[in-house]
Amino acid sequence: MYSSLVLSVFAIGIGTAEAVHKWSNVKIGGGGGFVPGIVFNEKAKGVAYARTDIGGLYRLNADDSWTPLTDAIAQSASWNRWGIDAVATDPIDPKRVYAAVGMYTNSWDPNNGAIIRSSDSGNTWSSFNLTFKVGGNMPGRGMGERLAVDPNNNKIIYYGARSGHGLWKSIDQGVTFSKVTGFTAVGTYVADPTDNSGYSNDIQGLAFITFDSNSGTVEGATSRIFVGTADKTTSVYVSEDAGATWRAIPDQPTGNLPHKAKLQPAQNVLYLTYSNTTGPYDGGTGSVHRYDITSKTWTDITPVKGGDLYYGFGGLAVDLQKPGTLMVASLNSWYPDAQIFRSTDSGATWSPIWEWAAWPDQNLYYSYSTPKAPWIDNSRQADDTKVLGWMIEALEINPFDSDHWLYGTGLTIYGGHDLTKWDTVHKVTIESLADGIEEEAVQDLASIPSETILLAAVGDVGGFTFKKSLSTVPREGWLTPLLTTNTGVDYAGNNPTSVIRVGNSNEGKPQAAISTDGGVSWSVHPGAQTGQYGGKVALSAGADAVIWSTTSSGVLLSHDSGTFSEVSSLPSGAVIASDKRNATVFYGGSSGTFYISTDSGKTFVKTTALGSAASIRDIAANPTLAGDVWVSTDVGILHSTNYGTSFTQVSKSLTNVHQIALGKGSGSYWNVYAFATGPNGDKLYASGDVGTSWTDIQGGQGFGAIDANPLAASKDTAGLVFVGTNGRGVFQGSGTVLATSVSSAVATLKTSTRLSSVLTARSTKTKVITTPRTIVISSIRTSMESSSGTIPISTSVTGTVRKWDQCGGQGYNGPTECVTGTVCTRQNEWYSQCA
Repeated sequence: MYSSLVLSVFAIGIGTAEAVHKWSNVKIGGGGGFVPGIVFNEKAKGVAYARTDIGGLYRLNADDSWTPLTDAIAQSASWNRWGIDAVATDPIDPKRVYAAVGMYTNSWDPNNGAIIRSSDSGNTWSSFNLTFKVGGNMPGRGMGERLAVDPNNNKIIYYGARSGHGLWKSIDQGVTFSKVTGFTAVGTYVADPTDNSGYSNDIQGLAFITFDSNSGTVEGATSRIFVGTADKTTSVYVSEDAGATWRAIPDQPTGNLPHKAKLQPAQNVLYLTYSNTTGPYDGGTGSVHRYDITSKTWTDITPVKGGDLYYGFGGLAVDLQKPGTLMVASLNSWYPDAQIFRSTDSGATWSPIWEWAAWPDQNLYYSYSTPKAPWIDNSRQADDTKVLGWMIEALEINPFDSDHWLYGTGLTIYGGHDLTKWDTVHKVTIESLADGIEEEAVQDLASIPSETILLAAVGDVGGFTFKKSLSTVPREGWLTPLLTTNTGVDYAGNNPTSVIRVGNSNEGKPQAAISTDGGVSWSVHPGAQTGQYGGKVALSAGADAVIWSTTSSGVLLSHDSGTFSEVSSLPSGAVIASDKRNATVFYGGSSGTFYISTDSGKTFVKTTALGSAASIRDIAANPTLAGDVWVSTDVGILHSTNYGTSFTQVSKSLTNVHQIALGKGSGSYWNVYAFATGPNGDKLYASGDVGTSWTDIQGGQGFGAIDANPLAASKDTAGLVFVGTNGRGVFQGSGTVLATSVSSAVATLKTSTRLSSVLTARSTKTKVITTPRTIVISSIRTSMESSSGTIPISTSVTGTVRKWDQCGGQGYNGPTECVTGTVCTRQNEWYSQCA
């Protein structure tokens, strides 16, 4: 998983800049997403691959861990190649592996798909670009595998497409593909014909391709090939002449859709699972069937009947060491848990992995633990009965080891190494075996100075706090409340142990939580109300005010943990940030206009339109200096040292800038990090000299689409930066970003971005606010119209400081006497507050 990338060097401006960054995953562990397919090579021991819907392809290692294989091909322009809709391993040359890549078949993905191929076990890739799209994250993505290598002639590869594009064939090991015109079925099932988005109303296409290795050859090619289609009437086809002609198999099951088909060559039998939908989230009924190839007869071997059959079947495994032994899994059994069945007599009888005792008790024929990812078990809610998982489409028995089995869920990969106990003591061991798979969709990141290394707000599985180590899997996720998806997180600049997070959940509960110990423990924000959710959040430097730019309810404000109320002066959906030193200041951006609040978020006023910028994407405040603020836009990065009253474009070398972050540098300045279009294309760039020069620190590491990637940087460790991805978890990059000679045009910015104290900054010509005292709005309006561009501090400062406001710290020269009932308490060297 850990690899070193030597990056290209670009110096933009005066002097030169060099940087070598090493990239690796922050270890959340446990997978964190849907694994729709696992494939073992049937001829080479230890060769197996797992595909994910949004996080690429992985290779199994001997110690049960996994290695990611497709990071390098998922650059910003090719972000869709982390969607893996099918995978095939070559039974003749086990080092060869193929995958169908692409994320969506609708308008969400502007790119066509591809068939990628590797001759070195996935270390490097070449591709054949298709003329149509591939749907690795579309409905039906757990069906398959839609890609298969001829076991008698590995130059021949078949691929079953979606969207009516039919069956495709390569005769040159995937260098080129052409359509099989003799196969006319296209798989016409549509999940939701009323969906106008194109996501659920696209036809599902072909479901699987399975070669019969017993069938002999025609001119060197395997003669018998089975193809399944997403149709509820005629769905399974066969060719007896190596694909020259095709026919539907007579007497086949109807009414459901085939999901998986596995050959048991010793029996000359094809086993199939069916569900009434294509999944992966649904399925209310289904069946399991056995097709005897010799007698050409079908047998219904569904494990349960009648009222017990309330789910479809997805996962299917056959034991190649024990003919007649097979397993099937419920596609989705939401209550009380998933169900897995095992048969040792070709499906005549079955044993379940659990069964009812006296309701609501269950007899469990397994032991369960998650030592490689303890948060999976420790973060489960008390009313969540699902242990075995959901969305089970991948289920495999190691063809060389009958005790080793794996299955993929919507969360992780489970499995174990004592499977044959099922047939004797009927008690198998199940663990999370997804070590190395990081499939989380990261929504936001924050790095807290001197306290918490990283806070990661994550989709679907909540969020995580990394207090001491980035390589130790968290023991638990964010609880109390457990939000299904956390969308935003922020900390108080003057009181870094104070943290807030917001998110989405379908539980009808408040969607904001606060922490006073740097994200170790949480409680519901008292002012959050149901119906307010999503978006981003900004916590004031003094931790007493919260601005929440929600998805549901516009921009909201809470003071002193009070009820959130609307902020009408800031447009809905605005980008927000808090000044990290001045407790009364918040920033906002909407379209191309910058806003500031100097009354703790009660009102926002426009400071200026940012030149030709039409879109403000992100706002980053200097961690140690009030009024120093950076803004990313569609035309570049703009920098202000006077609270946004005026801005300077720091460099024209970067355009179309998305997320930005400030982190500790190795010299006199904060490093500035930015996802942007620059000399090396759409990449992550860094500057160690206030934007005078920029270096591509991403190199060959893929992060997917850069416009969706959260970005944060360490305030304590020089050169440490964090990237959140949509499907590959969080990356950490470490290295040195050297500064060039700073040009005279930006020399005046040197002091305002130094890592030294705020006291140093007061020597600059630009007047800055170093205290959280109230700024008079009328004074700001006047200063905006003046040529000086400064923001005067209100002179109406009383001799006492209210609760939670600043009363001391480096650079502070205001009142130190607290209101009755509070005491001036030191938080850190920069900040003391009345508490």
